[in-house]
Amino acid sequence: MAIDLPFIWAAIIAFAVIAYVILDGFDLGVGILFPLFPDKPERDQMMNSVAPVWDGNETWLVLGGGGLMAVFPLAYATILPALYMPLIAMLLGLIFRGVAFEYRWRTERGEFLWNWAFAGGSTVAAFSQGIALGALVQGIPVEDRAYSGGWWDWLTPFSIATGIALVVGYALLGATWLVMKTEGRLAVRARMLAKRLTFATVAAMVIFSLWTPWLKPQYLERWFGTPTFLFSIIVPLLVIGCVILLVKGLADGYDRQPFVAALGLFVLGYAGIGISFYPYIVPNSVTIWDAAAPDSSLAFLLTGAVVLVPIILAYTAYAYWVFRGKIREGEGYH
Repeated sequence: MAIDLPFIWAAIIAFAVIAYVILDGFDLGVGILFPLFPDKPERDQMMNSVAPVWDGNETWLVLGGGGLMAVFPLAYATILPALYMPLIAMLLGLIFRGVAFEYRWRTERGEFLWNWAFAGGSTVAAFSQGIALGALVQGIPVEDRAYSGGWWDWLTPFSIATGIALVVGYALLGATWLVMKTEGRLAVRARMLAKRLTFATVAAMVIFSLWTPWLKPQYLERWFGTPTFLFSIIVPLLVIGCVILLVKGLADGYDRQPFVAALGLFVLGYAGIGISFYPYIVPNSVTIWDAAAPDSSLAFLLTGAVVLVPIILAYTAYAYWVFRGKIREGEGYH
């Protein structure tokens, strides 16, 4: 029986992307929430809560982007020209945020500039990722195996709305992370914010769940055709379960449950996008098999992935284990 290497690689890249979204999502969310906490000790505590892990979280972005280029070169060559602007904005946001981690602790006079670099970079990166996702969902025109659209095709009401929704969702992840990792007044305020952001995130999920199937007939058929209509029942039920756990966890004073439930919402939302896309890597234009490199290349690269992915998982898990527990005021990164 032949091994379906393009499918295996599609699964690996899909895993890398969702790992990036749920891991880097919460530390981007902490940056998005930064302006809402004006006190310096609270801001120090917020930044210290993500300082040990934020750069490791971005390993998954490199794996996903690099893997796409190496394994699905046609998809890479098609998607990148369509999304140059939002992707460049995302990278600039991530750069400003990363530099702010180092320079904010080295100055007092210019600290406010690095506070804004951290908050602004996080918000721009999240918003740009949402725009890129929205542009991909609404479709990328392809002719003769090349992008055939214009420079501004990514800029639509749907993509802008997706960008705003992702900023709200990341803010929810950041708030629940702060509930789990901090204590005192900061944790109390984060819990209050998380309650509001929960309803905003759920509202956004409902809006896009109703909006997306009508963008393209294929999405409508995928969600309400046979046998995939079963997912239209299972996924919403699981989303309702996560919302109940999230709301109950916040109301009952639990620390970890809200964060885990918020991650569940993102995983289920990502699963919904995957159901809509499959088997296309460029929606309704290029399948994963059409976009894949030769099997010999896929097999060679898979050998490296079998070694590297477990190593990345191991050191990520170890980092979170070492820095487990709550961050108290005055402790952390300096």
